[in-house]
Amino acid sequence: MFKKDNLPLGIMLGLLTPIVGFFLYYLLILFKQHIGLSEFITILSTNRQMIPKVISICLLLNGLVFYLYTRKRRDITAKGIFLVTMLYAITILLLKLVHG
Repeated sequence: MFKKDNLPLGIMLGLLTPIVGFFLYYLLILFKQHIGLSEFITILSTNRQMIPKVISICLLLNGLVFYLYTRKRRDITAKGIFLVTMLYAITILLLKLVHG
C-alpha cells in the first residue's frame, strides 16, 4: 500500500502523520512529567494559544514523510502530503490570528 504513488494515499498520510506526531510529542515530552492525556487535552482547551504551537511541532513528522516520499520518487503521493501540510499551515495561521 505504501509503495503506491497516488494522491489519496498522500492525503491520508498527510492527515494521519500529525496525529501520530501528537501522540509521540505526548509520550516523549509530557508523559515524563506525569501529565495524563486527558489532562493535556484539558490544558490545550483552556490555553488556546498553545494549540498552534503543538500543531506546528506535530507537522515536523509530516516533513519527514514528505522527504521520504520525494526521495523515493513518489511525487504524486508527496503532492498529497504537501497539500495537507499547507492546509494545516493555513489553519495554524488562522488560529494565530484569532487567538493571538
